[in-house]
Amino acid sequence: MIKILLAFILSFLLSLILMPLIKKVFKRIHASQTILKYVENHKEKDGTLTMGGVVFIISTLLLVFFFLKYDTTWFMCLLVSVFFGVLGFMDDFIKVKYKQNLGLRAYQKIIGQVGIAVIFALYLYFSNVGTSIFLPFTSNSFDLKFFIIPLVIIVLLASTNSVNLTDGLDGLAGSVSLIYLVFFTIITTIISGVLYSQGVTGEIIQNTESLAVISMLLCGSILAFLLFNTNKASIFMGDVGSLCLGGYIGASACVLGQELLLLILGFCFVISAVSVILQVLVFKLKRKRIFKMAPFHHHLQLSGLSEAKVVAIYSSITLILGVICVILYLL
Repeated sequence: MIKILLAFILSFLLSLILMPLIKKVFKRIHASQTILKYVENHKEKDGTLTMGGVVFIISTLLLVFFFLKYDTTWFMCLLVSVFFGVLGFMDDFIKVKYKQNLGLRAYQKIIGQVGIAVIFALYLYFSNVGTSIFLPFTSNSFDLKFFIIPLVIIVLLASTNSVNLTDGLDGLAGSVSLIYLVFFTIITTIISGVLYSQGVTGEIIQNTESLAVISMLLCGSILAFLLFNTNKASIFMGDVGSLCLGGYIGASACVLGQELLLLILGFCFVISAVSVILQVLVFKLKRKRIFKMAPFHHHLQLSGLSEAKVVAIYSSITLILGVICVILYLL
């Protein structure tokens, strides 16, 4: 517990120091966001600095070896997060360089995301680390064997794109990710304790402890970043930040067999993805829009809610779900 708290505090302080430096560098190279023309209610954000999510990667990599001894599993999980972040950085860089909102082409993003996901899925399968999946609110699990490979690929693609889609309002993706990671750490620690009391030892316990440290390193960095990102934001996390967080959220869930918990605790991420899918499908089939704008947080904003209120709603939902999950796991 002391190690986890210390990881959070040091990451917060380091990120707090790094953020002004990052802003200064990005301001010098004119790394600013270009807002799409049809997003009228966000036109005042045009020119806001972006790619602030690099702080998640930098601070975590600088601190992680102070707290953890090298182990292939947690290192692979961290690499997934970093590689997704690098993919996002490439996307952001193209946008910044050419002063437009279109970065990597869709097929380039898909190839990159699928490639990372496939490598990680194969690692989990052949190392037999994450082939089992836990049933929600229990310590019971069942082994998916080979079928863990397509599941991990789907989870990683869904988590990265869902967090990316949620990153549409000041402080939204950061706030929801912060609350998610805090409760994910609490819940997986509870499960680990139950398994240990049942005589289960080995990698599942070790992986839970290691990922708890990495989660808190990210949480400290996210909290520091939010001081610069809440409305009115002076810097956005960019795809480098959202894909990095989404990659870690998906990878950590897969390593610990908590893919189903991700669906519940990450409900607000699910809303973002599902709302976009429904909007596209219904429009193609009936030429009608079921939301004023997708993802759903934009629909709420166009319905008259302020950015701060939408962020508060999403954060509250994630917080309530987290508390409910903890209670159900303790029963």
